[in-house]
Amino acid sequence: MTRARRNEAAKAPALQRPPAEVLHAEELARLRDEDSGPRPPGWQLSLQAVRAFILGDAAKGLRRKLVCPPSLVERCMVTLATNRGLLLVGEPGTAKSLLSELLAAAVSGVSTLTIQGGAATTEDHIRYSWNYALLVNEGPSPRALVPGPMYLGMKQGQLVRFEEITRCPLEVQDALLSLLSERVLAVPELEGPEGMLFAREGFNIIATANTRDRGVNEMSAALKRRFNFETLFPILDADAELQLVKEESARLLARSGVPVTPPDEVLEVLVRTFRELRTGEVKDGQAVEKLSTVLSTAEAVSVAHAVGVRGWYLRGDGGTPADVVECLAGTAAKDNAEDLKKIRRYLEQRVGHRTGAHWRALYEARFLLPG
Repeated sequence: MTRARRNEAAKAPALQRPPAEVLHAEELARLRDEDSGPRPPGWQLSLQAVRAFILGDAAKGLRRKLVCPPSLVERCMVTLATNRGLLLVGEPGTAKSLLSELLAAAVSGVSTLTIQGGAATTEDHIRYSWNYALLVNEGPSPRALVPGPMYLGMKQGQLVRFEEITRCPLEVQDALLSLLSERVLAVPELEGPEGMLFAREGFNIIATANTRDRGVNEMSAALKRRFNFETLFPILDADAELQLVKEESARLLARSGVPVTPPDEVLEVLVRTFRELRTGEVKDGQAVEKLSTVLSTAEAVSVAHAVGVRGWYLRGDGGTPADVVECLAGTAAKDNAEDLKKIRRYLEQRVGHRTGAHWRALYEARFLLPG
């Protein structure tokens, strides 16, 4: 590479959201070098190493990347080491996609063989399509075939992620039946051995589905039988959730060029507010009105990130409780006027009686809510 090209590459903007195998490349490389445990066929790491990568291991210098029961991760790994697909279900924001990405990066070394499910998803998107210029000139041939994520996953022996599977039309879901059962993908347009693609060791499917969307295109009983279901729940431990919000928001703020993080008191206010509006209960056991939206930990991290960006770039500080109120409307209430009223009543009736400068600042900033 010439000096001019090196300088040009150095000036290129960093990736906003690198895949897990890029973000944690050093950890994964070290684990592969040091891993001496037994590996399932086609896996790049043993189950013990995958577990340490996801849940962290202080002795090995591995950071925890997900807060969930270790038994959940173990069941997911065992499922993927068999011929059954893995379906992660749960409320929006419970880290289903993150878990699937981490598993794919650790097991296959790549997490980008991904299908984003939706009403417009077709069988061509998941299996293969054609380069029509070559198809017209040469007819059906391997050179004219454009492989989709499922084709590549089977050919290379890698995990394929299928996001929001229940948002896909039923005929697209049904296209997975033979892939999960026979582990073969037929290409009728090609003759001979090239018309049948048999999956290599290491291939499997990790799908996700939000519990709020599962009724959009309910999976058939035949497809359900080919998946093991695992449910992810919101983080129950308040301290663990607070620590996760601190860690993840600090990482996002550093990538946003912000050298400071929100004060602990501000993050405490944020996380406790989210938990109380999510569960409908405050610490003293009194009830509050739950919002219709899901106030997930992922949303709390997003708000903490926004609070830090707002504080640093507008005033040169790490953020204040008033910034939390400013961000709550767009995150929690969105376009729901009734939820906005519930937030206002929560600030007036619950927060107004609490002691502490940070809670007082949150209460006094209630007028910043729109409407």
